[in-house]
Amino acid sequence: MPLEHPARIRNDFSALETLVHEPVGSEPELLARLKQIHATLYGVDLATYDVDATREGAPELLAAIFHLYLAARFRVSEWRYQGLMSREVQKALRDVLGVCRYAGDMISEVHLGHPRLADGAHTISAFTGSDLNTKVNPIFATGNVLTFQDGDVVLMRGMRHNSAAIARIGDIDSQFSHLGMIHIDEAGVPWMVEALIEDGAVVSPLEHALGHDLGRAILFRHRDAALAVRASGFIRERVARSRKNFFLRIHYDFSMRLDGYRRLFCSKLVRQAFDVASRGRVKLPTFPTRLDMKNRDFFHRIGVTATETFAPGDIELEPDFDVVAEWRDFRVTSDLRLQDMLMDKLFEWMDAYGYRFDETFVIRLIGVFGKLASRLSDEAKEMLADVVPKVPINMKRRTIGTIAMLHKTAEPLFEELRLLEARSIAASGRPLHPREVRDILERVRERMGGEIGYLVAKA
Repeated sequence: MPLEHPARIRNDFSALETLVHEPVGSEPELLARLKQIHATLYGVDLATYDVDATREGAPELLAAIFHLYLAARFRVSEWRYQGLMSREVQKALRDVLGVCRYAGDMISEVHLGHPRLADGAHTISAFTGSDLNTKVNPIFATGNVLTFQDGDVVLMRGMRHNSAAIARIGDIDSQFSHLGMIHIDEAGVPWMVEALIEDGAVVSPLEHALGHDLGRAILFRHRDAALAVRASGFIRERVARSRKNFFLRIHYDFSMRLDGYRRLFCSKLVRQAFDVASRGRVKLPTFPTRLDMKNRDFFHRIGVTATETFAPGDIELEPDFDVVAEWRDFRVTSDLRLQDMLMDKLFEWMDAYGYRFDETFVIRLIGVFGKLASRLSDEAKEMLADVVPKVPINMKRRTIGTIAMLHKTAEPLFEELRLLEARSIAASGRPLHPREVRDILERVRERMGGEIGYLVAKA
């Protein structure tokens, strides 16, 4: 069949953006419209488009995709006011936002000739690079370098398999694994206030936080600037004070529960900041993630006891936050996409077929040594980081072992997917479609049977 020109994709996006702007009168109508948009975007197959024409038209296509993303997200406040944001609508809208992101990634990869991050190299710092890397909301575009404001919130995605697991662990898929808050001090120096698994709550230079091997990031800004400043000031002061005394440290909250602020996970830190600054008026998230997998073995192993939480990606649907800019390093977006599909399948197999992690003697040893290492000083942990993972003192041996099993199960499957993607690019100049990746992983499951890495199907 003859290849199509990407101008058709551009026209499709323009038509979909018009569809997003049209008024809706009921929840079923909105749900059907969002599903139509998602089906149209998900059905776009770059194999039917001329590679050279797609490469040439990529910048214009990316702009159209970003405008569609902003248009869909902008209407959340209105749809919420109308009472249309049911659980089904939330999921459908997240699917639309996610497929916009994947479409932009894949078109950009084709445009750039599928660049790859060299072994041992690091990603560029978030919100740097070319205009292709960072798309700025026209409302905030000044023509100058992107500037941060006190109280801005940054949604991020790391490169590890456990980052992909955090992004996909809930009932609504996300492409992000971490959330932090920007604080700008009296001297104008920007800092990141965040809760990390390995270090608990910390304050670090913003440059360091954004240059820490991220693959994608979005900058959000609350519409009440004064509230955001108060939130930033409170949480920065609380965390800075806690770092002065070991016994006051704010450890990472593995439970993912929203009650109490003695321990914090990344999103809960942002939740407390706005909760306290607003005197209880702002309780994030508006649309929480549910952790309702039937097979809760994985949750039990990593210490999660919550059934509803504030996942990092939930910030994407917050009505009172605007998207300022979105950034990604296109040398790693393919890997992030493969990790997403892989984690989707691992969690699906746990729920549908009863797969559970099966510890071996070696894994138990890893957990024991990791736990022992957690009692060392921060300096000693840094020195041993290449030998023994940097483990927080409140992480349980079983959790350490489960993270190790997750990595060792995912890594060979991930490398197989990377090889198949490289073959697809070499043969056609196009990356694998997410649909193709899911089909490949199902064939892998059938081939491997009841034992996939450390995952074993339990009767």
